[in-house]
Amino acid sequence: MKPKRVAFYFSPHEDDWQLFMMPAAFRDIADNSTRCVFVHLTAGDAGLGLGTGGRRHPYYLAREHGAEAAIRFLADCDGKPPEEPRIDAPVFARHAIRRVSYRNTVAYFPRLPDGNPDGGGYTATGLQSLKRLAENDVTTMTAIDGSADYFGWADLTAMLRALVIGESEGRIPDLHIPELDATINPGDHADHRFTARAVRDAIDGLPARVFHHMGYAAGERPENLTGEDRDLKCAVYAVTMAGVLALDHTVAWRHYDALFAGRDYWREERVAASGADR
Repeated sequence: MKPKRVAFYFSPHEDDWQLFMMPAAFRDIADNSTRCVFVHLTAGDAGLGLGTGGRRHPYYLAREHGAEAAIRFLADCDGKPPEEPRIDAPVFARHAIRRVSYRNTVAYFPRLPDGNPDGGGYTATGLQSLKRLAENDVTTMTAIDGSADYFGWADLTAMLRALVIGESEGRIPDLHIPELDATINPGDHADHRFTARAVRDAIDGLPARVFHHMGYAAGERPENLTGEDRDLKCAVYAVTMAGVLALDHTVAWRHYDALFAGRDYWREERVAASGADR
């Protein structure tokens, strides 16, 4: 039976929805009438590409492993026996994207190069970044595993638009994205800002409820999560980091606990339909 709702979580890196979009993600996964779609736009590879950084496994795979573990942790919270995830690579606007399906969740991994906090990219991955693609400083962006090439910003947003339309199946989606307004969310990672811009450009003319989540700037705000919500956010992030550790890469818990564990700042926007796709 088709779920009544669909909720998208657009995460620039594989731990961003856990850091900045909880507990909303838990509530959606816990609702069996909601299909939850996680799109991890970059590989979060920190310039390593397919490299291991001297560890046993590639860093990007460790980060994906952490994200998948967190999603399964939430999806299994009702006590049902674990299932085997289903892995495929559907095509959206001519681009094949790795997809991992589990219960009422799907996770996509386009594996675009991490763009560096300032958006300048990394030398080892050809100085590619979302920011540089959006500003036409590079004309092509290639997934680090070679699975897809994006010939300009419009090509990337066409893929995202096709993914949103395909997964929504006629439903008006909830879209969770990083806060793009720099007056509300100053000093954020460039990949956060340009993930939000890509989604907004992709859904032009489509009806949606958009939830804008504050990023790094939330660390300067008072704590506003208490009790179960704070505990759950910490648990999900801990599971994520355990997944990274399992593939032999290091994590930084103290930084998280000091800045983000007790904070969740967001605003809601209603986007009306217009044009041919409504």
